[in-house]
Amino acid sequence: MRTRVKICCIASTGEARTAMGAGADALGLVSAMPSGPGVIAEDLIAEIAAIAPPAAGTFLLTSATEPDAIVAQQRRCGVNTLQLCDALAAGAYPVLRQALPGIALVQVIHVRGEDAVAEARRIAPLVDGLLLDSGNPAARVKELGGTGRVHDWRLSRRIVAEVPRPVFLAGGLNAGNVADAIRRVRPWGVDLCTGVRSAGALDSARLAAFMAAVAGADGQP
Repeated sequence: MRTRVKICCIASTGEARTAMGAGADALGLVSAMPSGPGVIAEDLIAEIAAIAPPAAGTFLLTSATEPDAIVAQQRRCGVNTLQLCDALAAGAYPVLRQALPGIALVQVIHVRGEDAVAEARRIAPLVDGLLLDSGNPAARVKELGGTGRVHDWRLSRRIVAEVPRPVFLAGGLNAGNVADAIRRVRPWGVDLCTGVRSAGALDSARLAAFMAAVAGADGQP
């Protein structure tokens, strides 16, 4: 199985083209967040989503938790995937499904302990995929992604094994550790921001090294 790659914190149409040219399957477009890197204006998110190839995933990272606000944001931005970075009430998912047919829902699970496994099992049937990250929604200022921290991959592996949905692995990935992460967790996809950036910009050399590491891991038994 080929591991999909999502490059997050895309900040311009140029970065989007660079990521796609390197073989990325999806782009992460960060809207307003309480903390973390990569936030861009919604009009720029819409511009980037519009130039992405039809087969590419355009993920809107949203911190909104009310369905009406999320629906309005998707319609402004024109993305094909919603990455729900904070917890939603169970009743929110059917509302999003009805209002946004054809738009994929990916729920972020912040892997902080054993509770994440139960949370993933509960939410998986309601969404199209999960993304396992290393944030801390309980912090004084919520951390909903972009921390650059690695979490406990043993818990991530359990989630991958126990939920019937594609799972992205995020949190502190880079060219030096992604092959080990893929071998240990066996995610459907991997996702990163800071690991392919330098001086605040997408770094082509780091991106190429990361893509090569993923391809190398996929080629190993």
